[in-house]
Amino acid sequence: MDVLTQIRKPVEREMKDFESLFGITLQHQNPLLMIALRHVLSRKGKLMRPILTLLAAKKYGEINDSVLHAAVSLEMLHTASLVHDDVVDESGVRRGQSSVNALLDNKAAVLVGDYLLSTALKHAAMAGDLRVVDLVARLGQTLSDGELQQLSNVKSDEISENQYFNVIRRKTASLFAVCAEVGALLSGASEDEIRRLGEFGTYVGICFQIRDDVFDYYDAEVGKPTGNDMKEGKLTLPVVHAVLQPGAETWHETALKVRAGRATEEEISALVDFTKQSGGIEYARRKMDEFREQAIGLIGSDGNEAVGEALRLYLDFVLKRVS
Repeated sequence: MDVLTQIRKPVEREMKDFESLFGITLQHQNPLLMIALRHVLSRKGKLMRPILTLLAAKKYGEINDSVLHAAVSLEMLHTASLVHDDVVDESGVRRGQSSVNALLDNKAAVLVGDYLLSTALKHAAMAGDLRVVDLVARLGQTLSDGELQQLSNVKSDEISENQYFNVIRRKTASLFAVCAEVGALLSGASEDEIRRLGEFGTYVGICFQIRDDVFDYYDAEVGKPTGNDMKEGKLTLPVVHAVLQPGAETWHETALKVRAGRATEEEISALVDFTKQSGGIEYARRKMDEFREQAIGLIGSDGNEAVGEALRLYLDFVLKRVS
């Protein structure tokens, strides 16, 4: 049994219900929209976020229709944000497949993203709890805030870990946090249990993004060729650590050029090599291990024991995933 199957085991039946509901939701009479929605459905990936929502719900209670609608809402919001991000980044590839804007065009992709966002809010309302609507709406604000923060950083001369973590907490970790919070909330968990699982989700999301950033230096299988982040002007944790070391002032200037979109291919390639040689990758992995230890402590021994073990496996899967 592979690790992902083990993780899903406590909620396998409910995940099938989720996938059925998610698939039905991605149906429409409009031919152009249907092309885009089928494309979105074909690249749904491992469904890590809805798995987290369902596990969080089952840790302290049962998974009902409200939880399923909330999970669909959050996955729709996540998908909408990716569609919009690809337009903003002018990216033609997402996880090794064509992005929606590459399949259609930017105008159509924005409208598809808007449709998915509206569908997300519809399913949040169908969860039957105004707290879910509030959490999903505020999450949408947070995701947009993170994207805007990343854009504003382009004009800054500052390069810092604090700046990096401020962005990924908004753009990535916030979604995992809300997935866990909503699942716990709808299962009747206490305020402290909801808080702990939300913090767990935050650490999972931070690790997820750092792991994604490390992929960019070695692995093209996830649809991100080596150095692609820098080509898009993104300075991730490995390079941030590398250029902040004593004696790296020249590389610091190169990193600013990268972020401003003024660096040549040769400069980007040289900065990638410098990052690797300066221990940037190893540092990022150490930071993931630190966040893992904090996350493990939040799972606790209370609630459903099988789900607690699945959450530990979930965390380790995020840290060790190869795609």
